Amino acid sequence: MEVRLWGMEFFCYHRDRPSSVALRDELLDEHWSYMDRYSREMIARGPTLADDGDTPTGSVHIVDLPDPAAARAFAFDEPNYQAGVYRDVLLRRWRNMLGRTMWDFPGGRTGGNRYLVLGLGAGQAADLAVPPDRDELIAYGPLLSDDGATWLGTAVLVRASDPDKARAVLTPDRYADIEVHNWQFGDGRHDPRLAEGLIQRVDKHGGGRQACSV
Repeated sequence: MEVRLWGMEFFCYHRDRPSSVALRDELLDEHWSYMDRYSREMIARGPTLADDGDTPTGSVHIVDLPDPAAARAFAFDEPNYQAGVYRDVLLRRWRNMLGRTMWDFPGGRTGGNRYLVLGLGAGQAADLAVPPDRDELIAYGPLLSDDGATWLGTAVLVRASDPDKARAVLTPDRYADIEVHNWQFGDGRHDPRLAEGLIQRVDKHGGGRQACSV
């Protein structure tokens, strides 16, 4: 069994440029090949979608990387970014409050509506405790400055009946803005857990060691 060291976790949200779907489709294999290089570092991944449930509006990746420089390289060397598919990138340090990957989500990959909820703010930190109904949470954690000292918001992947229920996972008056986007699991060409088997993880945040499938 291999021991995996966890360094820093980062939330990366590439937002699509309007009318870039054809270019995105053209680069799909390059995008997957690039992300396959990070399969063992991946905590969650998947596209955000328009209201039609089909047209992509962005790409979410939550990854475990050594430092902010590695995170910037991950975000800006990505083929879609280099080719102009994306209009902007939100890249923040993040903390994995659930201590698991999306592949460990009890609700599985399909069924129900899934959302990305982004609470953007500054000042006194909010929503640092995991909500009670954690079985509906796919990923949950604060957005932080590079040094981890300053709270900048919260990023959540959640299963909910509708966007309003998804939004309610965060405290509304503690954020300058809360965005809710349709989201779905994005396994690419394979489930990374199947490629490597069971890897033992050392969690530097808690100092504990646990087994996880990646």
